[in-house]
Amino acid sequence: MLNRAIIVIDLQNEYWPGGNLPLENIDSAAANAARVIAHGRQAGDLIVNVRHEMPGAPVFVPGSDGVEIHEIVAPAEGEPVITKNFPNSFRETGLKALLDEKGIEEVIVVGAMSHMCIDATVRAANDFGYTTTTIHDACATRDLEFKGATVPAAHVHTAMMSALAFFYGEVVSTDAFIAR
Repeated sequence: MLNRAIIVIDLQNEYWPGGNLPLENIDSAAANAARVIAHGRQAGDLIVNVRHEMPGAPVFVPGSDGVEIHEIVAPAEGEPVITKNFPNSFRETGLKALLDEKGIEEVIVVGAMSHMCIDATVRAANDFGYTTTTIHDACATRDLEFKGATVPAAHVHTAMMSALAFFYGEVVSTDAFIAR
């Protein structure tokens, strides 16, 4: 087996009801992410928690409850937490240095939002040469609008997962990942 890391992206309170950017199916995606994390901990994988902050913006305000990682996927003691300010979890963070220091060859990605930070991070991981797997039912997104048309979250998610699967790595369910 390759030396593996589970990258948990932006499963923060901001995305739950009561936050500023609630996502569709966030509870089920986070529950699946928690299963992936538990499986990774048992397997001895590196668990890397990523949290987004946006100084000066009305969302992901540093120091707010919204930027806190949700309790269902709370980091265990000693697990690294990377703070980022851009969709790509590698951009201007220590993520790549951490993965390289630990000899990581494969990354498993879960979190939010499918069309933004998941997409940007998976593509960057692939570009850096990591074998990449996205757990589709452990990711969530929201409806988007374009030129007056609303694109339902389920369609946004499906489009993003199909694009990632086309070239950027494997895309599987939580059950399929755990069954390996």
